[in-house]
Amino acid sequence: MSGKTDVLIIGAGAAGLFCAALAGQRGRRVVVLDHANKPGKKILMSGGGRCNFTNYYIEPERYLSHNPHFCKSALSRYTQWDFIELVTKHGIPFHEKKDGQLFCDNKASDILNMLLTECEQGGVDIRMNTQIEAVSHNGAEFSVTTQMGEWNAESLVIATGGPSIPTLGASGFGYDIARQFEHEVYAPRAGLVPFTITDDNKALCSALSGTALPVTVGCNGKFFSDDMLFTHRGLSGPAMLQISSYWREGDYLDIDLLPSVDVAQHLQAQRSERPKVHIQTWLAEMTTQKFAEQWLAALKIENRALAEFGGEKAERLIHSLQRWQVRPAGTEGYRTAEVALGGVNTDELSSRTMASKKVPGLYFIGEVVDVTGHLGGFNFQWAWASAAAAAEAI
Repeated sequence: MSGKTDVLIIGAGAAGLFCAALAGQRGRRVVVLDHANKPGKKILMSGGGRCNFTNYYIEPERYLSHNPHFCKSALSRYTQWDFIELVTKHGIPFHEKKDGQLFCDNKASDILNMLLTECEQGGVDIRMNTQIEAVSHNGAEFSVTTQMGEWNAESLVIATGGPSIPTLGASGFGYDIARQFEHEVYAPRAGLVPFTITDDNKALCSALSGTALPVTVGCNGKFFSDDMLFTHRGLSGPAMLQISSYWREGDYLDIDLLPSVDVAQHLQAQRSERPKVHIQTWLAEMTTQKFAEQWLAALKIENRALAEFGGEKAERLIHSLQRWQVRPAGTEGYRTAEVALGGVNTDELSSRTMASKKVPGLYFIGEVVDVTGHLGGFNFQWAWASAAAAAEAI
């Protein structure tokens, strides 16, 4: 199969499908090409299968980029309220989980089906199982060669995402296209990803596997307060995923395991009020029984009554709880990363249309661009906003 169309979009994920729907409804002839067997695979697995499709509190400060101003234009012109209106129009029930995070009440497939319906209304032609062999540009139009023929169009949109979660078919294909057309690509790395621990803390993490605590974690001047989960391989949970985007190899994490408590003050008060209560009981009341047992064992602190507990050991325990320093060996990598940091240099794109400043008719949207959001619906909103920006121009 081959032919000529107005717009070719490579990538049938969130950004690609939304851009296709909007452009199609503008009267453009749109063909979407993707090598996967089904569209929107990452949509379906996102948010634990319920798709955290946006956030009430979208702000440019919640995005990482070498140019922190780039995302402002698209985000301000297609907002979370615009997408919420679309979701509501389709009768999709949703709820706020916490901190403005919006999830489907039912399944993530509600969002995917909405996008496919919107594409159908725009007359979009979606071609799955289509392996792309070559892309070229003759100055007037693009030619995309697939194993089933050649497509030609005056506009080409790259919406291929990044290499995170390769089991779903993710790859760095979009970066290759960008480089082919002489765009700079900032080296990608895994973001929103769990940490691996290999030093003396590994045994402790393994022993506490499955234990979750609300913490505050800091690294390189950024701080996040959310849940942390101990795993057999290291540390995970929302707090760790958030800070992972700011962590670099060799950095330490500063973790406050009891952020809502002044541990020294609390210990002194409890020593006076409940002198016969044992340390392990006191610590378990603020954390979990398992944590208290393993933490004291790791510090080689005997389970004494509070009245007998003080001096250097008390100071060591307090410091360990309020400023636990961990030096991860690395992260779980793209295998479990929710996003890839880095991507196409935004200085070479129009912030208004997402168009290449080097090649007329070439556009980059979504995760392939050097814009990465925090956990909590921010990356989906970037997909919708950047797609809308391009759809107005193509």
